[in-house]
Amino acid sequence: MTRPKLIILDDDPTGSQTVHSCFLLLRWDADTLKTALADDSPLLFILGNTRARTPAMAAQVTRDICRQLKQVLGAELLKNHLVISRSDSTLRGHYPLEVEVLNQELGEFDAHFLIPAFIEGGRITENSVHYLLSNGERVAVDQTEFARDSVFGYQSAYLPDYVQAKTGGRIQREQVVRLTLAQIRAGCDEILMGLEHNACAVVDAVTYADLNLFAEALYRCHARGKKFLLRSAAGIISALAQLPPQPVAPASMSEYVRGRLPGVVIVGSHVQLSTQQVNHLLQQAAVRGMELPIGQLLQGQTPLAVVQTAVSRIRETLQQGLIPVIYTPREELQFPDPQTRLDFGRQVAQVTSLLVHQLPPEIGFLVSKGGITSNEILSHGLNLTLVRLLGQIAPGINVIRTPADHPQFPHLPVVIVPGNVGGIDVLTTIVERLRPPANPTRR
Repeated sequence: MTRPKLIILDDDPTGSQTVHSCFLLLRWDADTLKTALADDSPLLFILGNTRARTPAMAAQVTRDICRQLKQVLGAELLKNHLVISRSDSTLRGHYPLEVEVLNQELGEFDAHFLIPAFIEGGRITENSVHYLLSNGERVAVDQTEFARDSVFGYQSAYLPDYVQAKTGGRIQREQVVRLTLAQIRAGCDEILMGLEHNACAVVDAVTYADLNLFAEALYRCHARGKKFLLRSAAGIISALAQLPPQPVAPASMSEYVRGRLPGVVIVGSHVQLSTQQVNHLLQQAAVRGMELPIGQLLQGQTPLAVVQTAVSRIRETLQQGLIPVIYTPREELQFPDPQTRLDFGRQVAQVTSLLVHQLPPEIGFLVSKGGITSNEILSHGLNLTLVRLLGQIAPGINVIRTPADHPQFPHLPVVIVPGNVGGIDVLTTIVERLRPPANPTRR
């Protein structure tokens, strides 16, 4: 059975966190798509960054990507490819908007599946309830800070209720098809073959074995002509791709560090876990922390002025052989409405890209914490069109490398750390792994 190539529309740059050796696209013009589609990798990611956009902008970006794909692939798109709308493992994002646009633009799917399980990050789904594992205990995600997100908040971790609420009742909880662990483990092909007219289905998974079984069922049904759309976290992507081990092991990622130079850490995410991780890192002797005063933007300060206050300290820290850790204020600022928050977020994004532009070229690596922060660094700070994913430096945490002809940072390894992934020591572990050994092997 010839398996379809996976085309993943990612709403931030972190969804490739379980795979490696594929392209991440920051642009989706026809030439860039053709380059990525011709690659030997069984998958590619298109980074639309829609989670950081207004609903209208998210819809337009998704529509643009679909139309470019149709232009390049034509009628073969859904026959030879499986489309995945990758979003957050804690249920934040523009659902059902992006699914609806994909269904309108690519032709009606038989079903779309919600698969938020992300085993590496401790996100599992059982009896259609989505959980986060915290200190070995299951916590329904509606009891976490993620459910209180000011833009994408929700009130139920029971996925049929989540769907009903997010669709405004257009899909009632009773209409949602529930694929339980028992059904998946017994074989769910018959259920999948019976789905039509963009039915909504939610999928249980507590181990990779569950995801692997479901992936195989999807492939068998696709081969029989079914058209499915996945709205998922990163876990099912790994199950579908079935890649061999990554070329360089996580503990050996210092092989990619440029020279024996210190790097820079930039932290934008403000969730509680990110703050704990930053605090742990700041206790290490090799780093120096500095808060980026983005609150000055609310007082009329320009993004450039905010950046200039930090650049001299960054250069001084690097000259001392230390690693500057630049972080935004740890408390989440409050705004009167989601639009104001998104507008402020765009200003902060401009600060981030300007900061990268002004970093000295003599750095060994760059670590970016937070999905929106990382997208800004890749697409505008580094002005990348497409990059190849090297693999993970820790579970769920990507490493890419800039091309050899990059005008400012050739062959710079960039670590992309999602806001809600890793233990409290993960940033410390990453920095330790990026310190080159005494006699590093250069790649």
